[in-house]
Amino acid sequence: MANSSELRARARETLRGKWTEPVLLMLVYGVVLTVLGFIENIPLVGWVASLLVTGPLMLGLYGYFLDLVRERGPSIAGLFSGFSRFPEAFLLNLLVGIFTVLWMLLLVIPGIIAAIRYSQAFFILRDNPGIGGLEAIRRSKAMMNGNKGRYFVFVLSYLGWIILGIIPFGIGMLWVGPYMYTGFAHFYEELNRAAYTEPPIQPGLNFQ
Repeated sequence: MANSSELRARARETLRGKWTEPVLLMLVYGVVLTVLGFIENIPLVGWVASLLVTGPLMLGLYGYFLDLVRERGPSIAGLFSGFSRFPEAFLLNLLVGIFTVLWMLLLVIPGIIAAIRYSQAFFILRDNPGIGGLEAIRRSKAMMNGNKGRYFVFVLSYLGWIILGIIPFGIGMLWVGPYMYTGFAHFYEELNRAAYTEPPIQPGLNFQ
C-alpha cells in the first residue's frame, strides 16, 4: 500500500498541467459556501438551506476529483451533479453528521475515528448509483477496516500545506484544496482496487 508521500506524489502528477479548472472549481465551491454562510444568519431558513445543499454539493465535489483521477474529463459543472441524486446525497450527509455527533458526545477521539470510518462514503455513493446513504456508510466502514490509522496520517500530512494556504487570506486554499481532494481520490482508488471482500450486512443500525 502506498504511503502518504507516494499518494501526494500521485496527486501532483494527476494535477500536472491541469491546475486551472480544479482551482476554478474550488473558487466556485468557496463562493457557494460563502453564500450559505450569509444565509445561515437567517433563523431556520439558513439552517435548512445549508442542510439541503451540503450533501449534493459534497457528492459533486468528490465525484469531480474521482473523475479527474480516472481521467474522465470532468467539468466545473460536475460540482452540481450531486443534485441529480439529491435524496441519497442529502441522507448520506445527514446520517454522517448525526452518527459523528453521537460519537462526539462520548469523547472527541471517538468522533474523529467515526469521521474517518465514514470518509469514503461519498466516493462509494458516487460509484454505486443503486445504493442509499446508509449502505454507503456501511461499505465505507468495511473499506476503512485496518486503514483508519493510515488515512489519519495521510490527512495530517497535508497540515503544513493547509497552514500555508490559510495564511494569505485563505487564497492558497484554492490550490491546496485540489491537492488534498485529488489525494483523497487516489486513496479511495487504492482501497477500491485492493483485494477486499465485503462483509455481510448486519441487521439494524450499526454506529461503529
